[in-house]
Amino acid sequence: METREKIIIIGGGFAGLQLAKTLNNKNKKIIILDRVNHHMFQPLFYQVACGRIEPSNISFPFRKIFQRSRNIQFRLTEVKEIDTTNNKVIADEAEFTYDKLIIATGCKTNFFGNQDLESKAFGMKNTQEAISIRNHVLMTFEKLIIEKSRSDDGNWNIVIVGSGPTGVELAGAFAEMKKEILPRDYPYMNFNQLKIILVSSTEKPLAVMSSEAQDKSEKYLKELGVVFLSDEYVTDYDGNNVYTKSGKEIPSNNVIWAAGVIGNVVNGFPEEKLVRNRYKVDRYNKIEGYDAIFAIGDIAYMETPKYPNGHPQVANVAINQAKNLGRNLLKKSINEWQEYEYDDKGSLATIGKHRAVVDLPFIKFQGFFAWYFWMFLHLMLILSVRNKLAVFFNWMWSYFNKDSSLRLIILPNKKNETLQ
Repeated sequence: METREKIIIIGGGFAGLQLAKTLNNKNKKIIILDRVNHHMFQPLFYQVACGRIEPSNISFPFRKIFQRSRNIQFRLTEVKEIDTTNNKVIADEAEFTYDKLIIATGCKTNFFGNQDLESKAFGMKNTQEAISIRNHVLMTFEKLIIEKSRSDDGNWNIVIVGSGPTGVELAGAFAEMKKEILPRDYPYMNFNQLKIILVSSTEKPLAVMSSEAQDKSEKYLKELGVVFLSDEYVTDYDGNNVYTKSGKEIPSNNVIWAAGVIGNVVNGFPEEKLVRNRYKVDRYNKIEGYDAIFAIGDIAYMETPKYPNGHPQVANVAINQAKNLGRNLLKKSINEWQEYEYDDKGSLATIGKHRAVVDLPFIKFQGFFAWYFWMFLHLMLILSVRNKLAVFFNWMWSYFNKDSSLRLIILPNKKNETLQ
């Protein structure tokens, strides 16, 4: 009887999940390793942070996804190191051998080595961080209504650092929350004093998109009352004040860092295998120097004629690298393998209701229709029909009622802190 090839996938993000789905019920033994038990739809984390949708609506347990699979297993564990000599993955309280290893660990928030920022500002790369932002912001308003005074100016400034899609979408959502929701939740407070401040290191927001998208997004942000600080760098944050390169001091107890990402590198590889904290791979996503180890998605650095500095760290790249690698692994001969090339499908971002920007290869458009296009695309990308319906219902309720009922403050039980 032929022995099935054992493939270990580290990470269940867009890349890891897509690879597993491509290899599902094929003649391979697949083990997915992840430190959480669910896949997360990251593009909508900002809506969790703003109380628009529930975390469960964009989180999908791996065991549920592959409930009917005949060849895929899941293990909840955190990988510590790769023993490349003995083909072993060393994790918490367990070791796993492999015939082929695929690293799809994605990336995390990049605080550029600033320990104060990392310990005091909020990132937004997983479900827990999005919930923490929601809890902290809502607790700020609960604190204010008890104090009944502006004893701490930092409570009145929500500072978002980084003007990419995540930062812009967060700023727009908080600005709408300030206008439509908070005055109804806290009718005796004057929210004119609340400022949503977006700090950008570039002249315009959404620097990677077209000039039309940049100009329109800046216009939308200003229409919503967002304070946009252009060509500005945050140098430090002490928990009370944000310090910038130009000398500004912005009091804030709510700072969200959306200014960059860095790869989640696994120990066990020499430094020369990394380029800007990503594994250097060939056109087949194989890490250079290893015959049986691959990297896909945000953690992979692949140089091509079209992308000599590596591909952008976006979901479309991760998904399609995974599909290409999956198809290659199923072929009988390595001579049949196909090289990967990124086909850029475009980019988009939303800045509040009826305000969005879309850049497609053949057309660019903004405004009302772009917002509907953004909603439809994200709804289609959500995995299950049940979750699509739940998100759609929340969006429609919010659309007509300008409200949601999801502003729950859920803090960990102190008795359970030792179990974390």
